[in-house]
Amino acid sequence: MHSKLLVPFLATLSFVAASPLNIFCQRAPVVGPTCSKEDSSQLSCHNTAPVSNLCCFNSPGGQILLTQFWNARPDIGPKESWTIHGLWPDNCDGGWEEFCDPARYSTDVTAVLNKFGKTETLNYMKTYWRSNNNNDDGLWQHEWNKHGTCMSTYKPTCYTNYQKDQAVADYMDKTVELFKGLDTYQILAAAGILPSDTTTYTLEALQAAVKRTSHGQEAVFNCNKNTKALTEVWYHFNVYGSAQSGKYVPAPVVGSPSNCPKTGIWYYPKNGGGGGSPTTTKTTTTAGPTSTPTGTPGEPFSGRGYLNVDKGGCLISAGTWYTKGTCATYTATPSGSGFTLKSSKGACGIVADEFKCGTGVTSTVFTTSGGKLANVNSTNYYGAGDANDGSQVPVFTTSGSGRTTLTITWQAL
Repeated sequence: MHSKLLVPFLATLSFVAASPLNIFCQRAPVVGPTCSKEDSSQLSCHNTAPVSNLCCFNSPGGQILLTQFWNARPDIGPKESWTIHGLWPDNCDGGWEEFCDPARYSTDVTAVLNKFGKTETLNYMKTYWRSNNNNDDGLWQHEWNKHGTCMSTYKPTCYTNYQKDQAVADYMDKTVELFKGLDTYQILAAAGILPSDTTTYTLEALQAAVKRTSHGQEAVFNCNKNTKALTEVWYHFNVYGSAQSGKYVPAPVVGSPSNCPKTGIWYYPKNGGGGGSPTTTKTTTTAGPTSTPTGTPGEPFSGRGYLNVDKGGCLISAGTWYTKGTCATYTATPSGSGFTLKSSKGACGIVADEFKCGTGVTSTVFTTSGGKLANVNSTNYYGAGDANDGSQVPVFTTSGSGRTTLTITWQAL
């Protein structure tokens, strides 16, 4: 899906000199392939002719996205900082490849970073690259396995005397470096856009704040479709040279646009923090108008809340177990001696031993035992796999070969 169609980009280059990212990175040791000036002369997605040396030219994933999370309610990461999601190589037409080379998948990023002496990067990641299920290394593995293995300049053949997993360390290092150059919290704060329980913002104001920075281009802002709350931002780049040590040039958005509404966007504060704050500033906040905390995990199932899984992650709207995205909001309604559950997909019930939510599903009356979701007096559920590998895993009430035993608790909103 790599497009060879060229588009005008002189306007993009007009602000290159102003950007701190638009220089060849002078890190020691130099990582990745050694690219000559000629090898690095064409900007990804804007080449004037086919390029054969894909160790010094990102293809087909030449539209590289630095993606960041804002996780509030529940809080993840420092109170006054967004956190890293990943570094993604989208194709020039907005499509993408994923999970490109199972032979290079990582199962322990922490060990890799320690092996290559990247302890400073690792320590930074422990604060600013956080998972929503307390499995940070699992998130790092997922990002490399899904996205990093699809970046042409990270192939082992692009290195001289390649050491196993060297590219994994370089990918993490580069992602952290780019993140440090794009402090979304401060970018928005400089425009008077601060987390609030009482004030909403417009998409135009968010975009204007980003465009006033050295990035100079619009970003993709994503929101929770139910609450209209900010959850993520994607910054687009094209690159001269390799992804490891090349020149990153801010680029216009290609592919999926912002899904936030034009007005009424909530930017909720992290009331409790989630891993330490980069400053000592204390913020006093008030309860939000649409998602007021009324309980904590383990309390009785009532009102609106998340269904958290003890192995990490939560149940999403169809009733499947997932660890890499936003938890679904469920509504628990009293019924007889228990309660029923409903998600945005519809009523939830046990269908042929499987927990499902959707149109046509008949509600099951659930109970609670010891703060855990119970069905016919049992609090054990069973995942048909392990969602920590990035899958959406069906959940059953019966055990079986290869199934993971789970318990499910309630986090009231």
